[in-house]
This record gives sequence, structure tokens and C-alpha cells, in this order.
Amino acid sequence: MSQSAAFAGFWSSLPTPLTPWVLDVIQSMGHTQMTPVQASTIPLFMQHKDVVVEAVTGSGKTLAFVIPILERLIRRDARLRRNEVGALVISPTRELATQIHSVFSLFLSAQPDNGTSNESENGGRSPPHLADTEYPGAGFPPPLLLVSSDKSSPSQDIQRFLSTGADIVIGTPGRMEEFMLGKGKSVVSVKELEVLVLDEADRLLDLGFQAALTRIITHIPKQRRTGLFSATMTDADALSELVRVGLRNPARIVVKVQSKKIKPSKSGTSQETQVIEERRIPAGLQNFYINCLPSEKLVQLTHIIKQESLAHHAPHFIVYFATCACVDYFYRILSTLLPSNVQLHSLHGHLPPAARTRALSAFSSTLSSSSSPSVLLATDVAARGLDIPNVDVVIQFDPPSDSKAFSHRCGRTARAGRSGKAYALLVGRELEYIDFLSVRKIPIRQHPYILADGSAIRDSDCPSEDDVVDSFLSQIRQTVMTDRALCDKAVKAFVSFVRAYSKHEASYIFRIKDLDLIGVAKSFGLLRLPRMPELKDRDRSEWQDAELDWDSYSYADKAQEAKRIEERPKKEAPKHDSETRAAKRKRNAAWSQKVESREDKDKRRTKKERKKQWLKSQTGDSGNVNGAPETDRAKSEESGGEDDWHELAREERTAKKLRKGTVTQKEFDEEFGDL
Repeated sequence: MSQSAAFAGFWSSLPTPLTPWVLDVIQSMGHTQMTPVQASTIPLFMQHKDVVVEAVTGSGKTLAFVIPILERLIRRDARLRRNEVGALVISPTRELATQIHSVFSLFLSAQPDNGTSNESENGGRSPPHLADTEYPGAGFPPPLLLVSSDKSSPSQDIQRFLSTGADIVIGTPGRMEEFMLGKGKSVVSVKELEVLVLDEADRLLDLGFQAALTRIITHIPKQRRTGLFSATMTDADALSELVRVGLRNPARIVVKVQSKKIKPSKSGTSQETQVIEERRIPAGLQNFYINCLPSEKLVQLTHIIKQESLAHHAPHFIVYFATCACVDYFYRILSTLLPSNVQLHSLHGHLPPAARTRALSAFSSTLSSSSSPSVLLATDVAARGLDIPNVDVVIQFDPPSDSKAFSHRCGRTARAGRSGKAYALLVGRELEYIDFLSVRKIPIRQHPYILADGSAIRDSDCPSEDDVVDSFLSQIRQTVMTDRALCDKAVKAFVSFVRAYSKHEASYIFRIKDLDLIGVAKSFGLLRLPRMPELKDRDRSEWQDAELDWDSYSYADKAQEAKRIEERPKKEAPKHDSETRAAKRKRNAAWSQKVESREDKDKRRTKKERKKQWLKSQTGDSGNVNGAPETDRAKSEESGGEDDWHELAREERTAKKLRKGTVTQKEFDEEFGDL
């Protein structure tokens, strides 16, 4: 399989020539030729066509909309006013929005400053009219970034917009809605809007962003150009969303990756046949899965990092986990299991915006080598669109709950024609996921189980648990025992993983009842199993709690430990005496199980039987078989039956009052307790 990038011609071959300074920036970035998605999209987008673009990750989709936006604004007859917006670019995450903003900034920072060179730089065309502008020069203002940040509030976004007069605005849906329909509704003008771009459109059009996007699209002019870009927008997705975003007669652009497979002839001759295979991942990506036990996943993670860094000289890794709590916990634990020269970074959605920016920047800019590799632990917040340079290996510790995220995760490596590797750790029934991926046109093949010495064996050769698991468990527990806060993080991570697993989209494959949760607990290094319904009926013969004095087990943080000591007497004191607990159990029991209900049923049953007997005595001569006159005893029995009937009727009336609440249960029991 070829590892080279696919090219579709030189930039000079475009039907509409690019502005010279734009072309200079493209070439300074090292892009001497266009990729297929750029060659197909740019001419259409520049010729007033709406586009729906699907192409694999790392194929150059960002430049495919950045260049047309710049060219459309450059070719305007009149410049935009200070409060007018010319282009909107919306992305699902702040990290992706920041990356797109940096690309626009790179171009606009390289534009000519003086008005004398504009005519020559614009290919002989006269510069835009400046009569309606307030800019001190002929240059275009820098783009505006709208994302959640500790440094900028929505009000400050408006101030930055008015001070810079930005023509291009990039942001996330929530902040963009606040900018146009909230704080800036009376300030920001979108009447001259030229282009709307939705990057990672399939994610943006999910329910989480649907309401905000609908309000934004309703607010902007219909006479505009719209572009939808994604790596996983299927035909069904595209067709169903076109109406929602207001595309009119769009051009559908699908750039496929195909690889050639050589198959020997069935006849046994030397002739071979070539088979074309379509795939939704980059051509230079080697995609593997490793079959292991749940307790062995952390062992395999460390072995992959060691093997790839030492044997294959890979310095940059991204490891994907299911939840933020898992990233937070393993970030603290992996440092004790990996060599000291490995640099760890953490990125997930629960981090403050500034911390997320620092983590991504630190990982991207770190000078790593095979002797000192960098490892980014992340959730799917780092799965879509991010162009992190020189990522060599992607490891999916947990398969994503959204199947589309699988190809996005893999696509962080093998970008722009480079090669890369991706590993997925699968356990038990999860092997059926392989067939699911093949339907999605994501080829993946098995990698042997990796031993501690770097050698590899097939999973069938090692049916029992790896001996290293107990060593890892002991090592993790020793680390966790140093701080009670780590124990809390471990339990939180374990519970969050179980919940995420139970909500997997492919629930017919990822079934919680088929997962060895005891093995999962070992990989998390839990000191003891938490009390949760999923563990209620599990076989615990392979589990042993850590030997630990929980009373003296303390937090490293003194304030947190002081709070624990203060609250300990309250937890140790009995909450209720035995009588109170019994009454509570009786009160909380289901109505059908209450003793009072059973007693009432017995009473009603007895009354019905006595009523039937009395009615029977009224319809026949029960005591005069020989035709003799009735005796006094018979009369007294009849009289007693009538009294019982009246008594039964009175009790029935009182029972109705009890149900209405006019009498209490105690009064009812005192009146009829002898029945």
C-alpha cells in the first residue's frame, strides 16, 4: 500500500487564479500541490456553489474552505463596515475553533500592508473601495475567535469585534449565538454575510447543538454560500441535514481513499489479481486491534508505548479513554508504570478552558524523541479536526461510544500523506466490533499480544491471565494508598466507565452483563469494590480487597483530611435504633407486602363468606327438614344473621370513611378490631 499523499494538480491550475500573497502563504506552508478535496471544493466554493464535503481525516479540508473565504472577501467591490461580518465558521469544540483561527491568522498576518502594492498583489485588479471603511490601511483585519475562556466574556467579545472590525468570525455554537443574538444583537450586522461554514458538520448537527444552530441559521441571510465539511458524513446524514441548514442545490463532494490488495489466483498459478478496497481512514494508517482480558488492558497500554518508542522510535502518542474521570485518574497513575522519561499530558472536557489550551499547546510544542516520548491522555474532545503535528501512534484504551469517533480518533495520525499506527484494545465479545468496522469501511487487523520483553504471542496461546497483572495491581495500589484522594478518583473513574459502557451505541456488542467487571476493577487498581448494582451478582472469587486500615487512611491534603476527621463521628453514630429501622422498612415496603394490607384482605374475605352464609339462610329453610314449625333456636339464629348483616353494612360504611380520610385507622381498629 502506498504511503505517499495523493495530489490533484498545482495551485496554478485552478480556474480562478489565487491572489499572489495567498498563494505565497500556501507555498510557505509546504503545500506545493492541491489534495483531491481541495481541487474539487475550492473552484465550486469560489463559483457561488453550496458544497457538502466528505473526506478522510488529514486530507486538507481546512484549506478547502479557508482559501475560498479569503478570496471571496478580497474580491468584494466594497469593503465591509466595522460592525459587519463577512464569514462565519462554526466548529463543535474550542480546540478546533482555535486551530482554524490560527490558520486564518497565518494568512491575514502575511497580507501586504501598504496601499501602493495592492494593485500588483491583486493580480492587476484595483483595490477594494475604502470610502465606507474606518480602517487605517488597506489590510484586512485579523479574524475574531469566539470560544469559552477565562480571559474573555461575551461582552468583551463584542468590544474586541468593534475594536478590530473583524470580517471573519470563528467560534463554537453557544458563543456564536450569544455574539449575534445575545449581547451583540443590536451591534453585529450580518446583512453582508458571504459564507457560512460548518466544520465537523455531522457533530454540529447533533441534538446537542441543534437548537443553537437553528437560531443562528434563521438569523443570517439566505443569500449566502454554505459549506458542510466532515470526515464521517454519510449519504443519509447529508441528505437529511441539507434542508435544515438551508443549502440550495449543493454540490456533493466525496473524496474516497482506495487501496490495492494483491490476491493470488485460485488456480495456484503465478498469476495475481488486484482488488480495489475502499476505506474511510488515511491510506498511510496501519490500524490494529489487540485481544486481551479486561485486567490486561493497562498492561498492554504500557507495553505498546514502550515497544513503539524503543523499537520504532515513535515520540508522540495519543491515548483515548471513555470518560473525563478516567483521563484524570490514569494521568496520576501511569507516571508510576511508565519509564520516568515519558512526559504525560491530560486533556478532557471538564478541565478549565485555560488548562485545556495549555495542555494541547504543551503536547504540540514539546520537543519529543524516542528516548523521551510525549503521551497525551484525552477523551473525544481531542478526536475531531485537530491537526496535532507528528502524532505517530494512537491508542484507543476504550472504544468510543459513538462509532463515528473511531475513524476520527485514528485520523489524528497518518495525516497529510504521513504514515502512522493506531491500536484498539478489545476484550471478549467486543471482537464483534471488527465486523461492524468493516461495514463502515474501516479496515483493521489483529496484532499479537505484547509481552513485557517486547515479544508477541497470539491470544490463543495465552488463555490465562498475564502474570504481570498482579504486579501491576500491587504497584497501582501502593500508589493509591499514598493519598485517599486517589482512591476517590479511582472509584469515580470506574463508575463513570461502567455507566459509559452501558450507554454504548452498539449495545448489542458492548453489553455490560458480558463484561468482566472484576477484571476491569483490577486494571483500575481499586482497593475495594464499590457498592453498585452492576456488581451485585458477579463472581468475586478472583478478587481480593487490599489490606488497609481505612480509619487511618488519610488524604494528602491537610484541609481535606481535617474535614474527613470532623465528619467521621457522624458517620459512625447509629442513624436509627432497631425499632426505627423496622418501622422505616415497613413504611418503605411495597403496598402488596405490608402486613396491614394482608390483614385487611383477610378481614374482607371473612366478611364476604359470612355475608354469603346469611344470604343463603334467607333463601331456604335451613333448619326445618321435617316440616315442623321453627324452634326458638332457629329464630334466634335468623335474628343473629340479621344483626351480623347490619354490623357488616356499618363496617363497610366506616371503611369508606377511612378511605376518604374522615376517620383514622386507629378509630377503625378500635371499633371493629374484635372481628
